[in-house]
Amino acid sequence: MKFTCDKNAFQKEISFAQEIISSRSAVSVVSNVYLEAYENTLVIRATDIKIGFETRIPVEVQEPGGVTVFCDKLGGILASIPEGTIELDQKENRIIIKPTFKKAQFSLKTIASEQFPQLPDIDDSTYFSVPVADFKAMIGQTVFAVSDDETRYFMNGVFIERAEEGLVTVATDGRRLAYMKRTLSGNIPDFKGVIVPPKILSIILRRAPDEGLIDIAINDKNIFIKFGLYRLSSILIEGQFPNYQKVIPESQKYEVRFKRSDFMEALKRVSIFVEQKSRRTFFALYSDRIILSSEESDVGTAKEEIVCSYDGPEAIIGMNYKYIEEPLRAMNCEDVILRFTETGRAVTLTPEPESDYFHILMPMQAD
Repeated sequence: MKFTCDKNAFQKEISFAQEIISSRSAVSVVSNVYLEAYENTLVIRATDIKIGFETRIPVEVQEPGGVTVFCDKLGGILASIPEGTIELDQKENRIIIKPTFKKAQFSLKTIASEQFPQLPDIDDSTYFSVPVADFKAMIGQTVFAVSDDETRYFMNGVFIERAEEGLVTVATDGRRLAYMKRTLSGNIPDFKGVIVPPKILSIILRRAPDEGLIDIAINDKNIFIKFGLYRLSSILIEGQFPNYQKVIPESQKYEVRFKRSDFMEALKRVSIFVEQKSRRTFFALYSDRIILSSEESDVGTAKEEIVCSYDGPEAIIGMNYKYIEEPLRAMNCEDVILRFTETGRAVTLTPEPESDYFHILMPMQAD
């Protein structure tokens, strides 16, 4: 195999491949990126066994062929080379990388392309399309609430299911729940709800464009994603996702209205003094203000007051500050409504005016 290409274009795709690969062992084929050159096209593949990645870029092929190389080291080599044209030339069990405009040369060991794992695939006719901006919004409103407790593996991903006229995404770790239902145009087929690992969803958030369509296909074992020249796949998490409908309050007695930016800025300062294990922060509610406070044993305290509108009795809610900070950061609104009935029961955060998403949080003991 031998080809030349633009360094920047190649480096961009190798950088993407590095996000997929989790192994950093130079002797493991899944630490390698798969390169196949033919008909002035370079196919690039990467996998961590659970997630698959493929893309194509135009190159000038002198000799067709395929090989795998240590992705981490290849990325480092490309980062060190200035802009311009580079040449990659396979010589037995090594690949020679050199810029055409400098007297520099790198030799990198290879592993035969036949040893690279076969990536899962699905017929193109099974894909359906949704606006990429909508799908990214649904991921952004939910993915942070995924549980990292591997003993509750069925909560280690975002639940995606078909809903009337669209899709629903839900994530929970048992102490909070994030929900979004988005009405979507297009012909979305019926499918059984699936649990999607957060890694592929986070990659979509970072890498997919903000405009256009994203193509999705789902079977019993995998989810497949296409956007631009990229094809991604991920295994699904097996198990039964919790019945999230049971924890959604039918109604709540009290409402607190406040500015999202005011609350987040105050929370950022007050959280300096939370206990690192519990991260507990207190929110004292009055008719015209919220007092945010925290205390770190033998270190100090913090307190800040912001304006609010509240129609209930004076109350104090204790909460892990991360559980309220993360949904507030995801919400795209100026004003927020916090609803509750009792200080020890579920709290709901919604944007004002209300939209197609909400967040449910379980308080901590305030004493």
